[in-house]
Amino acid sequence: MNEGAVRGIVVAHGDMAAGLVDAVLGITGADPSTLAAISNRGLSPAVLADQVRTARGVGPVIVFTDLVAGSCGLIARLLSRDEADTATICGVNLPMLLEFVTHRELPLAELVPRLVLKARASIGCAPASLQPYDPAVSR
Repeated sequence: MNEGAVRGIVVAHGDMAAGLVDAVLGITGADPSTLAAISNRGLSPAVLADQVRTARGVGPVIVFTDLVAGSCGLIARLLSRDEADTATICGVNLPMLLEFVTHRELPLAELVPRLVLKARASIGCAPASLQPYDPAVSR
């Protein structure tokens, strides 16, 4: 493992975190220490916060959560506020995590915006007539 590289923690409801991490590791063959999975199932906010702090360890970390609101997002955002070299991204998806694993040597200030853009760009629908209206794009 690249000791200076950013590590990731996926914190989500149910089995979502484990499923995403399993998919990323299976697709990329990345070292399992690159990305940890934590479920909030059955955990009080205090216990969940302790688990995230323990998984955080030392060095730069991004905490990925499924939702902005709720225990996962709240705890991750508080940790990012209180811990140096920690960022939180809410609304995690598989393309975002694949981008993370392949570019985690970047500093947080470059990596986080890149991951958010990748996640947004990966959302689409078919047929094209169902694309949401975007007032910034003239039709």
